[in-house]
Amino acid sequence: MYEPIIAVERVTKQVADATGTLTILHEVDFRLVARESVAIVGASGSGKSTLLSILAGLDVPSSGTVRLAGIDLFAMDEDARAAVRSERVGFVFQSFQLLANLTALENVMLPLELKGDAAARAKATEMLQRVGLAERLGHYPRVLSGGEQQRVALARAFVTRPALLLADEPTGSLDFATGAKVMDLMFEMNREAGTTLVLVTHDRAIAARCDRQLRMEAGRLSEQPREPAPAA
Repeated sequence: MYEPIIAVERVTKQVADATGTLTILHEVDFRLVARESVAIVGASGSGKSTLLSILAGLDVPSSGTVRLAGIDLFAMDEDARAAVRSERVGFVFQSFQLLANLTALENVMLPLELKGDAAARAKATEMLQRVGLAERLGHYPRVLSGGEQQRVALARAFVTRPALLLADEPTGSLDFATGAKVMDLMFEMNREAGTTLVLVTHDRAIAARCDRQLRMEAGRLSEQPREPAPAA
């Protein structure tokens, strides 16, 4: 039996606005075991991205607890949370978030270099080969297509072998055909690496490929019956 990798307990997020206090998340509870994949679906503004930021320790809840591999993220300071992210969490964003002044290879090397990994270049090269970009190592993001940029982002996310991958609308900036290829690659790499995946998406077909589906409505999270994946 796999051990829980994420435990979210009664997480609430509130912010002050002109009308008073706005509650973005209402006592969210869920657990994920290692190697499990979950899609979080819901309308824009329902709290999905806020929850993802809290899972990463990038945002702080107003109350509640998040444990990553048994570590209480909010019982430590930001520097300690950053160290946990570096060791255990990978990210894939809708807008790729590549550094424009770095080549594809340098972008993938960066998280390894920040950890002081002496084999950063070799590992990054191998990962870019894995995503089909062996001929693009020295190219800057501006000369890469959207699909190529997202494959660089996938290589960067997986190169540290994270326990947890957080993906926020990873095909949102791509056309349908390119997005489908990127998602096929992401699910393949996720299975190979044995990573736990939390995926925020509006796409029901993508959500159906995950083990579980959670719906966010007005800051409240509920389990959804698993829809069958569409036939190939």
